[in-house]
Amino acid sequence: MTNFSNFFGENSPLKRVLPGFRPRKGQGEMAIDICDAINRKENLIIEAGTGIGKTFAYLAPALMSGKKIIISTGTKTLQDQLYRRDLPLIAKVLGRPVSTSLLKGRSNYLCLHRLDNATSNDKTISQDLKIINEWKFQTDTGDLSEISGISETSNVWSMVTCSNDNCPSPSYDQCYFSKARKLAQKTDLSVINHHLLFADIAMKEEGFSDFLPEAEVIIVDEAHQIPDIATQFFGKSIGTIEIERFIKELLLKAIVLNEAKTIKSIDNLSKNLKKFVISSPKKEGRYEFHEIESQLNKPISDLCLAMREVAKSLASIAGKDESLGVMSETLEKYYFRLNSIIDPFLEDGLRWIEVTSRSIRLNITPLDIGNRLSHQFNMSHQAWIFTSATIAIDNDFTHFKDRIGLKNTLESNYPSPYTTDKNALIYLPKDLPDASNREFTKEMLKNTSKLLNLIEGGVFFLFTSNKSLYEAKRWFSKNKKIIKKRVLLSQGDSSREELLMKFREDGKGVLLGTKSFWEGVDVRGAALKMVIIDKLPFKSPADPLMMARLEHIKQHGGNGFIEHQLPTAVLSLKQGVGRLLRDQNDYGLIVICDNRIQNKSYGAVFKKSLAPMRFTDDRHKISQFLESHQINNHDSKQ
Repeated sequence: MTNFSNFFGENSPLKRVLPGFRPRKGQGEMAIDICDAINRKENLIIEAGTGIGKTFAYLAPALMSGKKIIISTGTKTLQDQLYRRDLPLIAKVLGRPVSTSLLKGRSNYLCLHRLDNATSNDKTISQDLKIINEWKFQTDTGDLSEISGISETSNVWSMVTCSNDNCPSPSYDQCYFSKARKLAQKTDLSVINHHLLFADIAMKEEGFSDFLPEAEVIIVDEAHQIPDIATQFFGKSIGTIEIERFIKELLLKAIVLNEAKTIKSIDNLSKNLKKFVISSPKKEGRYEFHEIESQLNKPISDLCLAMREVAKSLASIAGKDESLGVMSETLEKYYFRLNSIIDPFLEDGLRWIEVTSRSIRLNITPLDIGNRLSHQFNMSHQAWIFTSATIAIDNDFTHFKDRIGLKNTLESNYPSPYTTDKNALIYLPKDLPDASNREFTKEMLKNTSKLLNLIEGGVFFLFTSNKSLYEAKRWFSKNKKIIKKRVLLSQGDSSREELLMKFREDGKGVLLGTKSFWEGVDVRGAALKMVIIDKLPFKSPADPLMMARLEHIKQHGGNGFIEHQLPTAVLSLKQGVGRLLRDQNDYGLIVICDNRIQNKSYGAVFKKSLAPMRFTDDRHKISQFLESHQINNHDSKQ
């Protein structure tokens, strides 16, 4: 058995393939903990601070275990990085040949059948289709992430991706998704993402056959994400976009088959969908269904009846095309989800509707998933390893365990090896209005923009709402002289990846971002020297889902703020603060503009949960801190 303390120590073989490799405090110990949990078939939760090197710390014992392994990551980007870069590297160093596979959801794979039938009069889409048709002869996997030159927002993707809703045959011998699934069943280690993991668990609960291979060990990276993702998959959801897309494809099929009665029933379905849209709230936002039940019950009922009529029509022509059977199953699924909204006896959970500029989405969301997941995570024949940089509240894992139903779980906490107490300073401005003040954002920008002159590198502004972000964007547009020669980048102007690329290249940019920039963003060195957070990231108590959860906790004798709102906000703040130090040589300033961290009793929970860092409300100390690091950096370069 590999001695992981030595493997990650001073004489590590990793130095041969990673010239910059240095031993990291806690990495070897983390690997040993994981190895022990695997061997004993026990569950383990690990908070591994930034810089521990948790990916290698779990890959090494996983590869050496000789067991069937599933590794689940937070995003498809991390999935690709793990599979294509980290996994081959550590396998090579260990000298452990292990068969591996990469599995994503259906919508990430090219459907050759749909590509053959895809046409468009739109010039951009036609050009995108040309690129895909050329690429199909070069790919072995059909993984659409391999394609370059097509915008991630292109409408072409919905025309060519593999989908359960319109697949003509699950056994289609050229199906890339089917081939990926078959490969995952055969290999020793499979890399998936959290959405796939919980889609599989939800399918098992409903009595369907296993989607993923049976594994002895399941490692869940970025585990802080899974309570919300699990909640999503244990609920039911349907939106106007997928119904509209389904109607178009079904109508095209009926026209090709020249089925006049079916065409008529589909037209009627389309009309009823439009009536539902017209009856829905016009203002964007989230609504509990009972608030608007009177105006939507009949339109949804009529929509369900129209679906039944289409289903009858499809049944009468079922033998004329092999794809009609799959389309009928899809229609039945849509009918059940819609009917569940208006019939509370069919499904437990909060019923709510989300209205956006693009669609209307109906949802049923369970308020407590712990009981449903408990049996899955506490089975004796599997070891579950959960790891993240932000999973504990003041070194306590209770909140996370309660949300997902974990019991009798081992726990470990390895703080960041970076000298956060020396390399980061948290500034708490004392002359700002309350976060609830209408003038807060403007005053916050006036105050913090003065700090830009002190910082040579780039700056992140992290906002807790889109409204605040747009206000900041307008403010900077009116006050262009403040940022001088710095480039201003704002979420929404282009993709996240493009914005981050421009930010890194510029080296002294100002980037305005909201939720998706609070985590999973890695900018090292001089390109990021200050992170400014406008407010403590409490979720809106007016959100129907939040309101329902708080009421649910209250009904069971608990305190919703202490048990849910506060710990959720603490974990989000840890994510935002974690954007600053991404390397052992990084240093910089964090600014938290919300005076509640100073004035409220719960502010101490936020402070204690952050990595050891110094706090100050004295602007003079900022200058001293930055000057000392600039001098040290200058000396080290001599």
